[in-house]
Amino acid sequence: MTAYDNQNIFAKILRGEIPSFKVYEDDETLCFMDIMPRTDGHCLVIPKTPCRNVLDASDAQLAAVMATVRRVANAAKTAFAADGITLQQFNETAGGQEVFHLHFHIHPRHEGVAMRAPGTMGDMDAIKGHAEAISKAL
Repeated sequence: MTAYDNQNIFAKILRGEIPSFKVYEDDETLCFMDIMPRTDGHCLVIPKTPCRNVLDASDAQLAAVMATVRRVANAAKTAFAADGITLQQFNETAGGQEVFHLHFHIHPRHEGVAMRAPGTMGDMDAIKGHAEAISKAL
C-alpha cells in the first residue's frame, strides 16, 4: 500500500493552509463543502487523522467518519428538502479516487434530478449558503 501523503489537499484543509466552507467539526472528523459540487449541498466528510481510504482505515476512523456522515446526511436531507441522499466513496486510482485521504461525498438528491457532471467549479457564494443551510439543520 502506498504511504499517506500529508501534502494532499484535504490534509492542507485540515491544517488551515487552504480555506474551506466548514459544515461540521468534532474531535475526530471534519465536514466541508465540495467546491466542484455535483448537487446543491454536496459536501465531504473526512477523518482528522491520516488515512488514504477505506482499505487502510482503522475501525475507529471508520466509526467516527460514518457517525458524522449519518448526522450530516440527515441534516442535508432536511436543509434541501431532498427526497434522498447519495453517498459516494472511492478507493485507489482504479476505483476512481482522486484525493488520497479517506472521504465520503454526501449528495442531497431530488427525484428525477440528475447529478451534474464532475469537474466544474461552483459558485462560492452559493456554496457558502449551502454550508450555512446544512449547519443550521444540524
